[in-house]
Amino acid sequence: MILGSFAAKDGKLGVLYDWYYSNGRNQFWPMLEEVYKIKLRDKKTQQNLFRKLSIAIADIIYQCKRQKKSSLDVHLTSFVYNTIPITKILQKNLLKKIFFTSRFVEKEYKKHFKDLIDKYPDIELITLPSPSPRYASMKKEEKIKIYTTVLPKL
Repeated sequence: MILGSFAAKDGKLGVLYDWYYSNGRNQFWPMLEEVYKIKLRDKKTQQNLFRKLSIAIADIIYQCKRQKKSSLDVHLTSFVYNTIPITKILQKNLLKKIFFTSRFVEKEYKKHFKDLIDKYPDIELITLPSPSPRYASMKKEEKIKIYTTVLPKL
């Protein structure tokens, strides 16, 4: 399962990412295109890839408030966590790994989903480099190498 934080406030005009990571500046889908050598420009193609890989995707936050009209995680407050759907995914599937799309998501999961960590101790927790272009301490090419190494193969 891949866990992100919360949906971007809006997508970039002309970008067809109408599902997860819809903000046109986010590198998530372009990086996965490089990892899997496939175009992922629409929801159906993205979902088909995850189906083939047996990967669930969800956001850790179900509802929150935005400060400064920003999609940045640091500007999100008043969280309602996506507890029930994430719990159901873990109950109904034999997951081996949970990938966090940032340190922020990892921290929130470990803090607010301790009961799931205790209940499913064999699930490996892996933090990926953030796909946000704001995470500039690592070049996109370096992020792609890490994603290629740790994500499942087709």
